[in-house]
Amino acid sequence: MLRKAISSCVAGSSAPARRALLRRGLAASASPSDSPAEGHYPGEQTVPFVETPTVQIQHPHPIPAYRIMDNDGSIRAGAQPAADGIDKLRDEEAAVSMYATMVRLQAMDQVFYDAQRQGRISFYMTSGGEEAVHIGSAAALNPADMIFAQYREPGVLMWRGFSLQQFADQCFGNCDASEKGRQMPVHYGSAELNFQTISSPLATQIPQASGAAYAYKLAAQQAGKAEVDRIAVCYFGDGAASEGDFHPALNMAATLEAPVLFFCRNNGFAISTPIADQFRGDGIASRASGYGMASIRVDGNDLFAVYDATRRAREYIVREGKPCLVESMAYRQGHHSTSDDSTRYREIDEIKHWKENDDPLLRTRAYLEAQGWWSQAKEEKLREVERANVLVALEKAEHKDKPALDTMFEDVYKVMPTHLARQQAEMLAHVAKYPDQYPVGGH
Repeated sequence: MLRKAISSCVAGSSAPARRALLRRGLAASASPSDSPAEGHYPGEQTVPFVETPTVQIQHPHPIPAYRIMDNDGSIRAGAQPAADGIDKLRDEEAAVSMYATMVRLQAMDQVFYDAQRQGRISFYMTSGGEEAVHIGSAAALNPADMIFAQYREPGVLMWRGFSLQQFADQCFGNCDASEKGRQMPVHYGSAELNFQTISSPLATQIPQASGAAYAYKLAAQQAGKAEVDRIAVCYFGDGAASEGDFHPALNMAATLEAPVLFFCRNNGFAISTPIADQFRGDGIASRASGYGMASIRVDGNDLFAVYDATRRAREYIVREGKPCLVESMAYRQGHHSTSDDSTRYREIDEIKHWKENDDPLLRTRAYLEAQGWWSQAKEEKLREVERANVLVALEKAEHKDKPALDTMFEDVYKVMPTHLARQQAEMLAHVAKYPDQYPVGGH
């Protein structure tokens, strides 16, 4: 009523008079009894009111990173991993198995990298510095969880049972390669191990993971289940988080409450671009709150912390039926790929520092030795065996035949359509007509 009275008086007054009336009216209407403490907006949003306008960053302080084990392998005082996380720390067989897989991954990287430099394979990417990220997270997942990886998570696939021979066959693109030679090296995939085949374009897997997770949710609802049987797990780097696919994927997962675990490997560089030149926010974990999503940041060089953080995130997703973002903080010790020379954009001393002072394998090994579970003799034996196994797989893969030409038309459709069958026939006829131009069947 007061505002209506003011409006009617103002309408018939001069400009100075109108301003005076407005000032008096607004002052009268601003009594504490008339001022709500909050406002209600579309989408059932309740927002508190303030009288002092402030332009500010929501999170002025860095989000802390979860750590259990320090660089020397000692367990931090006050560390409180979840029950299963404590069991992993106390379980010699589990801890040694995780470490041994990290060593196997490192051995494969060293041999395959050298093979590329020798011209035996065309391309390769190493995982140096991120072994604990792969193995720690993979060990915390359910084997039925669907993995949508980028191209630097071979350890996840290795933990699930992908053999050295399968890795080697894929890199050589031979007749036994899972994708029949139709992918670049390191673009692995396995339907049996619930690992979607990797694609080169950056960040394409992020919205795919959101869609798959929503499908799992709908399937569970249709079956009358209170919780999902599996979740989607999407790995990506800090560089991929700058791609256009990132926003709609996380927004979709958050609004539809899809059971997906977004796992960001923040290793410091998007190829040659350091994170300081990528964004001004507090890493990637800080973005989760903008989507209304839970998140946790973890020390990616701490095997047990990565395991525990991933396990907690998965439990949250299944329990709450909502997505979660994990950001692991690590350092990419090697080049981005065999097509890159990282010493052009970072100092050799910097790389050396990380290898010597904050390496995930050195930290894990120190812990195992402190428990009396490991020794120099065991270390030498393990590395000798793993290197030999990689060399055997490499030699076998190199001498296998290439896939038959007609296999390039397979797996495109469940049933080959007429137009594709016609193309296949034309191609085979052409090769048969000019056999000298198309030597096939060898290696």
